[in-house]
Amino acid sequence: MQYRMFAVPATGAPDLEEELNLFLRSHKVISVQKTVEAIDGAPRWCFCVEYLEGIPGSGIRPSGKSVKVDYKEVLAADEFAVFALLRDTRKQLAAAEAIPVYTVCTNEQLAEMAKLKPSSLTDLKKINGLGEAKVKKYGETFLSALCRSGKEQNEESGKSD
Repeated sequence: MQYRMFAVPATGAPDLEEELNLFLRSHKVISVQKTVEAIDGAPRWCFCVEYLEGIPGSGIRPSGKSVKVDYKEVLAADEFAVFALLRDTRKQLAAAEAIPVYTVCTNEQLAEMAKLKPSSLTDLKKINGLGEAKVKKYGETFLSALCRSGKEQNEESGKSD
């Protein structure tokens, strides 16, 4: 995880506010801590933003239109292979329940799984948007897919020696 700090005068500074808002929109934000501090005798809002590197933000532009993310460009090759397997797994889960795939989980959540490679239900719950109910319902299936992908990658790396 990465951190970035922002200080915005309490009286307002449109350019600094826009810089902060742009950053928040374009990154996968984990948490934001904010305090009011006196810096050089003037009150300022201080923000500490914790975010994941390399994972895009909400995918929503200020206009309200979605941004299409090409995960093949965002993820490393081995991570994209895991992402593709997870996407197929999600498609099978959704088809079995006759529901849209995004109700199982989003591409963003799949990308985070591919990067973090969780190994337990507790690890899955750390992914934004995967709460108790979804982890209980789909968690074992995704963990099984992640385990399979790890074995496949190990077999491929063993063949290339």
